[in-house]
Amino acid sequence: MYFTEQHHAVREMVRAFAQTEVAPVAAHFDEEAKFPWENVRRMGELGLLGIPWSEELGGAGFDLTSYIIAIYEMAKVDASHAITISAHTTLGTSPIVYFGTPEQRRRFVPLLASGKVLGGFGLTEPDAGSDAGGTRTRAVRKNGHYVLNGTKRFITHGSVGEIFVVTAVTDPGKGTKGISSFILTKETSDLDAARRVGIGHDDSLRPLPGFRAGKKEDKLGWRASDTAELIFEDVEVPEENLLGEEGLGFINFMRTLDSGRIGIAALSLGLAEGAFEASLRYSTERKQFGQAIVNFQGVSFPLADMATEIEAGKHLLFAATRLAQEGRPFGKEAAMAKLFCSELSMRATLKAIQIHGGYGYTKDYPVERMMRDAKICEIGEGTSEVQRLVISRHLLRELAD
Repeated sequence: MYFTEQHHAVREMVRAFAQTEVAPVAAHFDEEAKFPWENVRRMGELGLLGIPWSEELGGAGFDLTSYIIAIYEMAKVDASHAITISAHTTLGTSPIVYFGTPEQRRRFVPLLASGKVLGGFGLTEPDAGSDAGGTRTRAVRKNGHYVLNGTKRFITHGSVGEIFVVTAVTDPGKGTKGISSFILTKETSDLDAARRVGIGHDDSLRPLPGFRAGKKEDKLGWRASDTAELIFEDVEVPEENLLGEEGLGFINFMRTLDSGRIGIAALSLGLAEGAFEASLRYSTERKQFGQAIVNFQGVSFPLADMATEIEAGKHLLFAATRLAQEGRPFGKEAAMAKLFCSELSMRATLKAIQIHGGYGYTKDYPVERMMRDAKICEIGEGTSEVQRLVISRHLLRELAD
């Protein structure tokens, strides 16, 4: 009830790419914790890094549903490739599309939408996670520019990216209303690889002195996704790189996170369905006591539960997507989809390992990687506890109305 023929075509295209080009190498990149540059180049060539943006801005010109389908289908095979699409598009590009000036959109979005360079979103700090209002990075206006000092933590594409939107405090006395956002540029930390594959770097971007990547994180999951610190040391940011109005950075980033939650819901649901499909196949092939284990209720009942919850997750996900696509309020629905699907991904992947038995605990089967990839879905883009807080606040406002 949610899809058109175009949506089915996008799904089949992403599914084919994921199965033929991502699945054979996903375990390798996970084990080596290497960024999959060649596959990212192919994703750019296929238009997967600019799906919802207009052709005028270098994008594919498709709708939000097509974009969410791409994340969902990719995550069935590998979450690291899926988060590369999601973080680049929703977090790294959408703030410029929605809050930027015409000149900012013209300058930065085509590079991002085409996949020429990668983008990121700098909000989280060492002391500002769920409490994003606790931002400590400072931006002081001086002689026609802003001077930024501070550190961001756990930033997707922090090392490999070149265009970032980040928050910084411009007026400490105003709380969250004193936080502004900026567009910053740096050179990718993996310049040799970027030049080898022909994407990831653009000479037209001027790196801002003092802006650099810091420590690269060694993570439990999403290991082929690049995550690193961003460090600002007396970075002089031109006034024209202020994103939106001064003091609206926090508000605009919260709007961005609403959209990001739909993306993480799609990734989570894809993980759950990928684990379910792997378990269903395995249970028909694995034999014990003279028959396939799928014939035992101890296996078939968990599969039935997984399938039922996945169907419920689809409705939550694509109902929230439709609201966002139509320009209607969707914050509560996005939080519900993210909460349900992220926790489902954890339940489903654990059940998948149990169904696989001892084999599921080895790297010979993908469900082990899927379980590690699932955990962060309950943390990133707002923890499950934050989602419950968001949902309950919406409920109370609705009651008051």
